[in-house]
Amino acid sequence: MIRDEPLVLGIETSCDETGVGIVRGHTLLADAIASSVDQHARFGGVVPEVASRAHLEAMTPTIERALADAGLVLADVDAFAVTAGPGLPGALMVGVAAAKAYALSLGKPLYGVNHLAAHVCVDQLEHGPLPKPCVALLVSGGHSSILLVPDVTGDVRSLGSTVDDAAGEAFDKVARVLDLGFPGGPVIDRMAREGDPAAIAFPRGKYNDGTYDFSFSGLKTAVARWVEAKERAGEPVPVADVAASFQEAVVDVLTQKALKVCKDNGVHDLLIGGGVAANSRLRALAAARCEAAGVRLRVPRPKLCTDNGAMVAALGSELVACGVSPSTLELPADSSLPIEAVTL
Repeated sequence: MIRDEPLVLGIETSCDETGVGIVRGHTLLADAIASSVDQHARFGGVVPEVASRAHLEAMTPTIERALADAGLVLADVDAFAVTAGPGLPGALMVGVAAAKAYALSLGKPLYGVNHLAAHVCVDQLEHGPLPKPCVALLVSGGHSSILLVPDVTGDVRSLGSTVDDAAGEAFDKVARVLDLGFPGGPVIDRMAREGDPAAIAFPRGKYNDGTYDFSFSGLKTAVARWVEAKERAGEPVPVADVAASFQEAVVDVLTQKALKVCKDNGVHDLLIGGGVAANSRLRALAAARCEAAGVRLRVPRPKLCTDNGAMVAALGSELVACGVSPSTLELPADSSLPIEAVTL
């Protein structure tokens, strides 16, 4: 770690987790998270107003915890970065307002950044500078995207995305069908380890349609109908086999499309990020297929895949290092911010 590198504090509030990260260069000094997932569990999904109120309550304590973990005080911070979009409007507003207040009170620069670009940039904290270019597969509860990334600070191109449910959203809905609770990703991952991924031939939407897009709504419906048919017949539902077969269908499509993008664009480095990147089967299948295709795979450790402040601080640090101009205090919260807009 180079001591004269700028110290950046990042704030992430795009959904249900209040994340605060502190980064110097490519070195992570603190990563504090306050999650409101338990407050949403009884609703079976994230309730925007509940998330916003939770961010308000957690913001100051989480920032104080991150500073304490890093052995720093607010005056040590050289710049602030915050997720400006995409995400839940109210949740984003809480983070953006907090970052503005801290930056203004301390006279420090402020960077409003793109949530998806931050998911790409966080890998630098673990594996060093990103290859230029690389392909990024981002999969979470709200996003399923394939990006071509020549430069994460200013040139990120969307090549494919979901046309309906995101992968993580499909995991949550299938978990609800199987009565496994919320969030669905981790529990389906665990259940699938005891099941047969070839037990049920669930559909692979848009698998060979010639595009880089995804569709998981039909798969979710197919699982629900299969389970309902078993229940109507009075037969037991093999939950582990359903979980394994559903999970296999998702990760098969994700990895097939990602490697197609690499091949078609002559790119030899694939990065996977987002909450679903913590899935053990996705990691294993991606590793096997990348090795067979001669593609280098980069996946951050699971804690850095889910929403966190470290990824925002990482992108902020990169923007500072590259001399990108900071945002103004008129910085908006843009719930539909396109990936091409790395900063606002």
